[in-house]
Amino acid sequence: MNQHLVSIDHAKLRAGLQQFNKANILVIGDIIVDHFIYGSVTRISPEAPVPVVNVQKESLLLGGSANVLHNLYGLGARGTICGIIGTDFMGEQFLTLLEEIDFPTNGVVRTSDRPTTKKTRVIAQNQQIVRFDREQSTPLTAEILQSMYDFLDNHLGKFQAVVVSDYNKGVICAPLMNHLRILLKKHNIPMIVDPKPGHPEFFKGATIITPNNLETKLMSGVDITDADSLLAAATKLKKEIDSEAVLITRGEEGMALLSGDEPLFSIPTVAREVYDVTGAGDTVIATLAMGLAVGLSHKEAATLANYAAGIVVGKVGTATTSKEELLEVLQ
Repeated sequence: MNQHLVSIDHAKLRAGLQQFNKANILVIGDIIVDHFIYGSVTRISPEAPVPVVNVQKESLLLGGSANVLHNLYGLGARGTICGIIGTDFMGEQFLTLLEEIDFPTNGVVRTSDRPTTKKTRVIAQNQQIVRFDREQSTPLTAEILQSMYDFLDNHLGKFQAVVVSDYNKGVICAPLMNHLRILLKKHNIPMIVDPKPGHPEFFKGATIITPNNLETKLMSGVDITDADSLLAAATKLKKEIDSEAVLITRGEEGMALLSGDEPLFSIPTVAREVYDVTGAGDTVIATLAMGLAVGLSHKEAATLANYAAGIVVGKVGTATTSKEELLEVLQ
């Protein structure tokens, strides 16, 4: 297999990064509020063989597709989110979190039909002990879909890229994606997709799709065991999705990019220490979208995304990186 590494001009990456403040990205997908409970464990409960967590602090963060938005903010870009929240307390908390980073709320649809999705993680000694999910993923009503269509019809033309962030909570569905696909073609705007494997047909015609190793295996039907099977899986998925490129995120093995008719491009990991991979995929797709929006090539944008991911996995929780941190590692 003609897999290879090529040198990327880091000066061009730095120049692209400095242009991120000119990027305006639309994020469409499942909105989640990430609730973190931090504490310490010094004993086991006498009631059951489980640790007793002495809670020290709690925090609410933008999660799911909203964490993609938070990554845009951290790297200096502008962005808007289109998704659904409930008419509940956690929905109010989400809007407050958006207002804190001064991002628009006009793409957020509120409904009494479903609660705001919330994930509660309990962290002790820098390790996640348990997670509680509060969610409902029933199909979207015609009224909700129409509200999303109206927003897209009126605002899509002002964005340089669209990120589709699928967390399998029901927002990313065939009617919405069909409507979006027609508009993107009309405006000639790239679509960058972080997929879930259950419905690859939703993402037909994507500019670039960013599955991890397991998602690639499930969508392509190819078990990735070596370099040849990696190429075979990427090639099959790219053809079936009819995308310009496939970027496979591979954890400690870095990333693999298949773009156009070029050979598979391997990007080694740059993470020094891995504490928490929560949200790393959001960092990858946000950085990738910003890179493409300011004119970087698939290879350049993917390399920059790899550096950004290497920073956030060294942090605990739903982390983001900053332009300053990314510039430092690019030196």
